[in-house]
Amino acid sequence: MAIPDHHRANFQTLLHAALSGDLALLECADAVSGEPRFVVCAVGRSGEEYLFTPFGHLHEGDPFAAYAPPAS
Repeated sequence: MAIPDHHRANFQTLLHAALSGDLALLECADAVSGEPRFVVCAVGRSGEEYLFTPFGHLHEGDPFAAYAPPAS
């Protein structure tokens, strides 16, 4: 399966934020369940305000059990 271009672009943004030290880990609430989530965000500025762009959350439990590697 090919990775869509928009995911590649988001990943490049995430890498750029990491290289420039503009990442944050925020505790948020899941919009559906209300459960706490620890969300990886890129940090930007707009004037005096910070902008947080969420990229994904850290997996609770064993991430090796949650995902299967790509098939050859």
